Amino acid sequence: MELKDLLFRLSDSVNIGGINDAISVAGGVLANICKVKNFNDGSLLAYIDNKKEKTVLLDAHIDQIGMVVTSICDNGFLRVAPAGGLDNRMLAGTRVTVHGKHNVVGVFCSVPPHLKKDDSDKPQKIEDMAVDTGLVDVKNFVSVGDRVTFRQSATELKNGRMTGASLDNRAGVAALIETARLISNSDCRYNVAILLSDQEELGLRGAKVKAFSMAVDLAIVVDVGFGDSPDVEKTKSSPLGGGPVIGISPVLSDAVTNRLIEMAKSYDLKFGVEAMGGLTSTNADEISTVRAGVPTALVSIPLRNMHTPVEVIDIEDVKNTARLLAAFIKE
Repeated sequence: MELKDLLFRLSDSVNIGGINDAISVAGGVLANICKVKNFNDGSLLAYIDNKKEKTVLLDAHIDQIGMVVTSICDNGFLRVAPAGGLDNRMLAGTRVTVHGKHNVVGVFCSVPPHLKKDDSDKPQKIEDMAVDTGLVDVKNFVSVGDRVTFRQSATELKNGRMTGASLDNRAGVAALIETARLISNSDCRYNVAILLSDQEELGLRGAKVKAFSMAVDLAIVVDVGFGDSPDVEKTKSSPLGGGPVIGISPVLSDAVTNRLIEMAKSYDLKFGVEAMGGLTSTNADEISTVRAGVPTALVSIPLRNMHTPVEVIDIEDVKNTARLLAAFIKE
């Protein structure tokens, strides 16, 4: 499967709270390359045994932000709570899918500007908003606790870019699958464990328990970072098309980080760097502390409109991330 097609399939698949469609897509592709094991918590582990002494763990979280139904009102309206870091500013008027007995389409209600009580531009709190399903008998289809996700199909943009939901972090997942393809049947320095972890958006939970259960010698976490746009400071973002962004932080391994930088330069790959004064707010924070500590690095793929249904990436950045990881593992 071509990388672009894989990204589209992953973006359009759901992976939240027991619904593991994206894991099925990723696992189906990885199973053609290496051994794959699924876990009850929604995570997946793929392993490439290169008969080496050391093992590198490659991690990318596969879960997504979403919502949970908290109550069912009259005339087809639902109340929901966030599952992950939702941006309330973009909820009004947004289409969603309620994963009940059958999938139900809904829309977040939007108060017309003519009827607003004041001129405040502050977004409503999610607990004060309702999802309209149009179903008078909604209780026959939806229950309290059902998951809710954004209803948005991935779309190709110009110049090798695409937009869709859950590219945080399906872009990272696709990069690891592409890495596995690039190193298959190659002479490598390491055995490779690829972890597609669940529940990152709920507090880095999946990577914490799965990394603890494995004996690895070093780790590289692949996630997304803030992409450039007119309303984001240049010092806090990275340009799309500029390649993977290598993290520099006191909580990360200088040795692994510097080796990644060396590899990017040696292979003439576009890349950027991002310096952080402390925690990275990614799975790297947890993986680096498991057992007696794991030397860990972070590679980020620039992404615009994070935690919205219209995230944007440059597919070439995903390819170059995979090339960088493959070079690290092989050289």
